[in-house]
Amino acid sequence: MRKVVCVQLGPPEGLVVEDVPDVDPGPGQVVVAVRAAGVNFVDALFVSGEYQIKPPVPFTPGSEIAGEVIAVAPDVDLLAPGDAVFATTWLGGYSEHVALDAGRAVLLPPSIDFGRAATFSQSYCTAVFALRERAHLTEGDRLLVLGAGGGVGLAAIDVGKALGAEVIAAASSEAKLAAATAAGADSTIDYTDEPLKERARELTDGKGVDVVFDPVGGDLAVPALRALGNFGRYVVIGFASGAIPKLPLNQVLLRNRSVLGVDWGAWSMQHPGANDGLISEIVSMIGAGVLNPAKPVAYPMDQAGKVLRDLIERRAVGKVVLDPGL
Repeated sequence: MRKVVCVQLGPPEGLVVEDVPDVDPGPGQVVVAVRAAGVNFVDALFVSGEYQIKPPVPFTPGSEIAGEVIAVAPDVDLLAPGDAVFATTWLGGYSEHVALDAGRAVLLPPSIDFGRAATFSQSYCTAVFALRERAHLTEGDRLLVLGAGGGVGLAAIDVGKALGAEVIAAASSEAKLAAATAAGADSTIDYTDEPLKERARELTDGKGVDVVFDPVGGDLAVPALRALGNFGRYVVIGFASGAIPKLPLNQVLLRNRSVLGVDWGAWSMQHPGANDGLISEIVSMIGAGVLNPAKPVAYPMDQAGKVLRDLIERRAVGKVVLDPGL
């Protein structure tokens, strides 16, 4: 089988595709033939060595997969060859075949295709955890989503609308804003051409927004914080811009604002049962049409480095997957 390998921490262009012996299921495991592997910003952090967890090299990146079960261990009776599943792997997903504990593989309903199944878990779990559990977004709230053309930004728009919010999408290009509008955003801000704080206040009749969802950081952080109204909540998701901002605490004090950190990955590992329930709930909402993840763009495995570079440089629109069959 083929898999993508990080042989040395550094730029994603250093990733290689290797032919390796096929895998067999160990006790309690299944082997999944990967039909789509989600590509996420966290994968780029693993490859560069900038994530807080640094796996020893060589390793295979890839934290989300979807595909078909092709082999099961003798002690596994809940899954069978031919079952369509998706799973969070954290590492190892950029591969033709992946062996994983059977309990981590979730049966895929017919309403969700492999591409969307391999790209919704991290983004939608992050969005629901951030907006509902941390920010307590409620119907009628005004939500400002930064990085709105990226995968987690589009998920935040979708989740925000499902929770009854008015969504303002902010992004850096016409293509990203078009994707945000297609995802349900009520209005948009191009922050390469419009002042973020002033435009957000105009769109809310001077009241300011109730929640900021920020996966970008950098220079956008302070104007986004200043766009919050009374009792506004600033939700820190990540720093796709590469720069960790320093927020002026006087702006947090003003209007009784709050700054909330979101680390869904750590929470999911600390509370696996609750996270399983969250994933099941999101799957049901997708099946019922309440949530509508966008279809990703597929690339062959040997373009993993290019795709990660596009994510790092913030050129990618929406979600992308690696398809071992291409």
